[in-house]
Amino acid sequence: MAERFDPWPEGIQPHVPIAGYPNTFSHTPSAPLIHRPATRTERAAPARLSQKLLCGDDNLAVIAPGRIAQGQLIHISGRVLDEDGRGVPHAVVELWQANAGGRYRHPIDTRDAPLDPDFIGNGRVLTDAAGRYGFFTIRPGAYPVPVPQTWWRPPHVHFSVLGPASLSRLVTQMYFPGDPLNALDRILQSVPDPAARARLVAAMVPPVEVGLGWLAYRFDIGLRGRAATPELP
Repeated sequence: MAERFDPWPEGIQPHVPIAGYPNTFSHTPSAPLIHRPATRTERAAPARLSQKLLCGDDNLAVIAPGRIAQGQLIHISGRVLDEDGRGVPHAVVELWQANAGGRYRHPIDTRDAPLDPDFIGNGRVLTDAAGRYGFFTIRPGAYPVPVPQTWWRPPHVHFSVLGPASLSRLVTQMYFPGDPLNALDRILQSVPDPAARARLVAAMVPPVEVGLGWLAYRFDIGLRGRAATPELP
């Protein structure tokens, strides 16, 4: 059970609502939050969460023998960390993303882009005793935001992490290093602190350490503390 939850340091949380991104207007409280002491409900996780949210979907790129998703094959791995930098064991890590054409397999995504029949685009795993997780997937494509002054979202991956307590749940996004659209992404740039923004960008693992077949990226996720991963919609 967590003994404390330190306040967010200045600059880690994004400035919302984000101009030019209508979804943040509907998901952002219009009034200040009401602060109250954390009770056992917030400080403890639901019992046997991994039995209710079944884990094991770690390969989004190959859903069956001979059925490989279109796009660059990649592997994303890292650790889920608490606010003291320790690995969080048995955390539930969910991932979802667009396909290589920048389209989600979801009814609300009706953009004129191809759907890959061999790519569902979501998975869920459980961290090991050291807080490690990993997914095999493909690099997602960029896509335009349908607003009058159109801008494009860079390739990115969504994460939801359920740690040891309800207050340690984190929803965030991972970006790819060196992509030119990162500097133009209004969601990434909504995080004021440059160091916090940098924690949303994965580190590429040298190919010689991975071998043939997959490009690899490392993305550690901090649930709380001064090195926390910023929360993104």
